[in-house]
Parts: sequence; structure tokens; C-alpha cells
Amino acid sequence: MEPVFRALEITAKALVAATGTTITYRGLEHIPRTGGAVVPINHTSYVDWLPAALALNRRGRRVRYMIKAEMQQVRIVNFLIRHTKTVPVDRGSGAKAYTEAVRLLRAGEIVGLMPEATISRSFELKDFKTGAARMALDAQVPIVPLIVWGAQRIWTKDHPRNVGRAKIPVIVAAGRPLAPDGDVEDLDGAIRDEMTAWLHRVQDEYPHPEGAFWVPRRLGGSAPTVAEAKIIEETERAERARKRAKHGP
Repeated sequence: MEPVFRALEITAKALVAATGTTITYRGLEHIPRTGGAVVPINHTSYVDWLPAALALNRRGRRVRYMIKAEMQQVRIVNFLIRHTKTVPVDRGSGAKAYTEAVRLLRAGEIVGLMPEATISRSFELKDFKTGAARMALDAQVPIVPLIVWGAQRIWTKDHPRNVGRAKIPVIVAAGRPLAPDGDVEDLDGAIRDEMTAWLHRVQDEYPHPEGAFWVPRRLGGSAPTVAEAKIIEETERAERARKRAKHGP
């Protein structure tokens, strides 16, 4: 029954109702009713995980997310991690998390992760880490790419949260399952191709006001381009490294 996870599901649905958020689902038949699967999700906001989890819930499934280990320092988050089979990932050494994720997949669980690792400021797909492909190959489970669009309007990097009753529409789309075949590079490319196709498909049906901060430059918005966003991230990394060097470990 997993009472903590059940409480989270009830709370998530209540939050969606309270904010007036409307979630439209596409392609949910691609999510398997049983058995293990890797679910890579695009990353445009701090709340992508919620509509993605609700999409799987509609298929009677629960997702075991991979989450950065630093979140264990937040007491309530650490409690949830321990009671929901969430997998903490140490970005300096992820072998333990990888092994646990593969174990869960082989046990018939769905493991969700963001292959871009960090939020995309451009709201386009960034470069992928290869973890999703490697896990699927090791566990021999399918990959179901998932796209969440619209959540960046609720809470994303560099912009204030919009968590009141804003009635923001969100689309969640599941792509066709990809078999765990071939090598890591080819499978990673197939994941990216499927996610790109679905991202563009849902964007085509979503209204994008000219100049809006949450709209990609390609679609007439004022979000940074992919190249501009990369420069911002490189500057941030350099600044973090400078501060670490200054203050020591």
C-alpha cells in the first residue's frame, strides 16, 4: 500500500485542484501496466516531477525518482526519500545509486530521471547524460520517454514562483516504448529523438505568447537560446568552483 506514497498522491491531486492547473495527457497507453521501465523526463521546472508522477498514477504505476543526494539534508525530503524508494544520487560518485536503480528496474519498478540533469533555461532539450540508456540495457527493460510542458510557467530558474490559483495548463506526453537494444550511444540518440518529436508535438498545440519568458526563442519567446543558456551555466559552475576554492572543503 505504501501509505507515505499514497498520501503524496492525494496531496499532489489536491494541489493541482487548488491551483486550477489542468493537465492534459497524451500517449499514456505507452506506459506499461506492469514490469520495469525507465522513464526519462525533460526538465524545464522545479515541479516537472509532479505531473509526470500523476501521469504514471493514471496507469496504476508509481515512479521511483532519482534525486540529487543533497536533498537528503532537508529533513522532510529525506523522510520522503526513505519512504518512497526514491534513489539519492551523489553527483561525485553515482555508482551506488546506479546499482540501486538497476535493482529496482529488475524488480519490476519504474525509475524516473531527468537525463538533462539540471533545468533547461532555454526550455529546449539540453545535452543528455547516458544513465537512462545504460540502465535500460543493464536491466533489459523498455524506455518510455516523457515530456512535460507548461510547468515552467509555475516555477523555474531565474523567475518567481507562480503557485497561486493561476489555472496554468500543463501537457504530459508519453512516447512509444524503446526496446533496450544496441549500444548506449545509439539508444541515447533514440531517446533524444523521441523526446524531441513529442516536445515539438505538444508545443504545437500549446499557446505561446510573443516574448513570454517561458517560451523558447525558437517559438518567439524571450527565453535564452541553447547557446546563451550554456554560457550562463558555465559561468555559474565557474563561480561555484571559485567559492569552493576560497572557502575550502
